[in-house]
Amino acid sequence: MAGREVTITNPDKVFFPHTGHTKLDLVRYYLAVAGGALRGVAGRPMALKRFVNGAEGEFFFQKRAPQSRPEWVETVELSFPSGRTAHEVVVRDEAQLAWVINLGCIDLNPHPVRADDLDHPDELRVDLDPIRGIEWPQVLDVALATREVLEDFGLVGWPKTSGSRGFHVYCRIERRWTFPQVRRAALALAREVERRAPDLATSKWWKEERHGVFLDYNQNAKDRTVASAYSVRPTPDARVSTPLEWDEVPDCDPAAFTVDTVPQRFARLADPAAGIDDAAGSLEPLLELAAEHEAAGFGDAPWPPQYAKQPGEPPRVQPSKRRMAGPTPRAGIVPPPAPGKSAGPTGRRRTTMPLIEIARAATEAEAMEGLERWKARHPDVWPHLAPSDVLVDSMRGRSTTWTRIRVNLRGVPEDRRPVQEALEVDYDPWEGYEWPDRSSPPTRSDRPRPPSRSKPPS
Repeated sequence: MAGREVTITNPDKVFFPHTGHTKLDLVRYYLAVAGGALRGVAGRPMALKRFVNGAEGEFFFQKRAPQSRPEWVETVELSFPSGRTAHEVVVRDEAQLAWVINLGCIDLNPHPVRADDLDHPDELRVDLDPIRGIEWPQVLDVALATREVLEDFGLVGWPKTSGSRGFHVYCRIERRWTFPQVRRAALALAREVERRAPDLATSKWWKEERHGVFLDYNQNAKDRTVASAYSVRPTPDARVSTPLEWDEVPDCDPAAFTVDTVPQRFARLADPAAGIDDAAGSLEPLLELAAEHEAAGFGDAPWPPQYAKQPGEPPRVQPSKRRMAGPTPRAGIVPPPAPGKSAGPTGRRRTTMPLIEIARAATEAEAMEGLERWKARHPDVWPHLAPSDVLVDSMRGRSTTWTRIRVNLRGVPEDRRPVQEALEVDYDPWEGYEWPDRSSPPTRSDRPRPPSRSKPPS
């Protein structure tokens, strides 16, 4: 391929047990759609998300390119919000693509920048993330509303299924703006979609405040990656993140796009996103909207937890645990609560979202098993809970992720709410880590900065 020989190790290793697809099947899939797959990743640094034991095994993120690699595998040095740096792989041709897949990368996770200019993204990424219980038609309605807003602000949106529960809309943009500016534009976009479709969409970062479909503006922060076009996802049926024409969106079925069907579709229809590189637009209209929002009192929104506190960012604490706004009270003096909020005798805001934690597990499957055990013990509570009351969070560990499950008891009568109990699964992702030598127990700030990762499925 591309004039080079690429060795595929363990080609018969089954990567998708439910469908029987092997590693070699995966390589052949990517070569069949290489024209589209390379359009999504070519010239971009890429975080390697490796499933060495297949789609149902554990995965880990590898930022640094392997030391042992062919001389024709290109890399570029990136700096991260933590201050650290790493040389990441840059894919440009079929040989490099096949080499990456051979490492166990099922999906591809490129950054929104090109290797020749790492400070100015050329892609605005709209990631639509439905909360639990939201049906697929509502996701598509929000995608169509997003298209309308983008067009009104002079941008061309290119839709694709995510291969999971959500949906993606990408926009090529001129390479003139920094990561904070692109994220600022994405936040303004999310708020405008929410304003136009308040019953369908939300821009709220905290899960306990969300409803409908969340427009994840933080996917545009530096060091965030998203599964690219034609990426196979680690689902039982080997689904593919597939570019679409807009007239396909209202009736599309994500289950129809798999490693078996997408190559035939690609050969028949070519790539619906073929013109994306010729449609770079300006962020100025969205940045003007952001300025209008700020003038009206809508400031910045929370950043992901691994980022340094940003100027103008609101408290990075979920609302149910947030202290009352205002200065620290002097001894014996408790300031009045903010309008619409209540405060206890210590000045701490009373919890408005009664959350209890159910499980912390190495995998989502283990966490969900713990939830099922909790449900069995509280059969009178479960009927009061809406799907959005079950908060499933993918948390960052040292080199992979773990899953936390919480339950919001807001719909349960107060006299019937269960108290916090011992966790059904109590996994410690930091077990075995050697903390700094000190006389007092380690604090949260002692923990090493977690690695970056792309957005997992909710």
